[in-house]
Amino acid sequence: MNEEKGVQDPMLWLLRRHYAGTWTIRRTAHLWIAVATNPDTDRAPTVMHDDVEKFVRELENPPPRVGRRISLLSTSWSAERLDQIGDGAYRDDTPPIT
Repeated sequence: MNEEKGVQDPMLWLLRRHYAGTWTIRRTAHLWIAVATNPDTDRAPTVMHDDVEKFVRELENPPPRVGRRISLLSTSWSAERLDQIGDGAYRDDTPPIT
């Protein structure tokens, strides 16, 4: 067996290999987590379960997406008021309203 990341967990390795074009898969001690590789999907962009069988069922047939397809931080309102200081990090120098 290879010593690449995930090979110590054969199920994780198999799922990553099978769903490589659709999902990025990882796991914790208690959760299976998948993130869609297509950010514009109309299906749920993230799937999480503690049971691998339920997890695979949702990978095969993910629920519809809920909410917006874009981050509110990428809207023109935010762009006019916030300074991007890093990847996903924004700063607003406006003092709080008291």
